[in-house]
Amino acid sequence: MGRYKKILVAVDGSESSMHALRESFKLATKEGSWITVLSVIPPYEGDLAMTAIGNIQKAIKEPCEKALSEAEKMAKAERMLIKTVCVGGEPYEGIVDLAEGEKCDLIILGRKGMSRFERVLLGSVIVKVIGHTLCRVLVVPQNAKLTFEKILIATDGSMHSEFASQEAIDIAKRCGSNLIVLSVAKKDEDLTAAKECVDMVKKVAEKEGIKVETLIRQGVPHEVIVNTAAQKDVGLIIAGSHGRTGITKLLMGSVTERVIGHAGCAVLVWKL
Repeated sequence: MGRYKKILVAVDGSESSMHALRESFKLATKEGSWITVLSVIPPYEGDLAMTAIGNIQKAIKEPCEKALSEAEKMAKAERMLIKTVCVGGEPYEGIVDLAEGEKCDLIILGRKGMSRFERVLLGSVIVKVIGHTLCRVLVVPQNAKLTFEKILIATDGSMHSEFASQEAIDIAKRCGSNLIVLSVAKKDEDLTAAKECVDMVKKVAEKEGIKVETLIRQGVPHEVIVNTAAQKDVGLIIAGSHGRTGITKLLMGSVTERVIGHAGCAVLVWKL
């Protein structure tokens, strides 16, 4: 895979989204990327008959303009060039449509620090964006630092995990990262297949001159992945997902969705 030449970062003025923008500058610097910063004005759901039209339009647009103004200040402080865009509509649709229209290689979204309940109901915008786009999506938790020294890829031998593994190898090669290859066996009889999975990725990565550590663990997949990332001080997890579903139901409850909701580090979702 090539470098991320065009990156779209969605902001809403929240601390988590502005943090994701700040971290995106690191990736853009490494990759030589162009950054477009988008803020979406959600539909007004109040009673227009009760409100002066001019006032309500100004009120609902103000957070968008404020977020983009803050983004421009951050970019100037970091000596980064960005393009800002403000559109109206459903947030996930605005993000997906602009990413496709601009032919972006990557969408970056911030994730709030969440309670246990909120993790179960992972931010609907994140879920919907991942479910409807064919673009790679990088989710950055609030306060997490995006680093590339150690990258974790979990593989189960499926086609989408194989493509995600290749993405991990490509990034590791470009960034000089160490690669941790993990396979989770649910039961004893899965251990042989798990070893074959990690050995296959290791063989390809070592041909590219990448330092590789392989791990085979047993347990609940998303818990093992998240715990391993924390134990190994990983800066980035790369996970595979099926392509555009048109619905979010397919993603909810999946290993990838649960990893995104619980991981303390950034998670890159590779779309097949």
